[in-house]
Amino acid sequence: MFQLVATIAEREVIRYTPAGIPIVSAILQHRSEPIEAGIKRLIEFELAALAVGEISGRFSAAALGGTFWFTGFMARKSRNGRSLVFHITDFAAVEADDSLGSTAGIAD
Repeated sequence: MFQLVATIAEREVIRYTPAGIPIVSAILQHRSEPIEAGIKRLIEFELAALAVGEISGRFSAAALGGTFWFTGFMARKSRNGRSLVFHITDFAAVEADDSLGSTAGIAD
């Protein structure tokens, strides 16, 4: 699983697949300053994301511009494509004093 602290920068309205599964597309923004080889680095990027199924309703109601701790996985945007999209499987609000707020990483 992949874990990431990010802000919801953009979010579309809920749409439904032909099978009736709800999907919400979004753009997440991440900014952190990790230490690498003793030097602080500024990391900034935007990431395409999807909330599919049951979690899409909760994600759709989350504060736009809010910062959250996201859990999910990366997958190709399309079967033959090379671009990736982050599939959100869970998320929680980040507290202002949360020390994890400046990190991004891969967990088991």
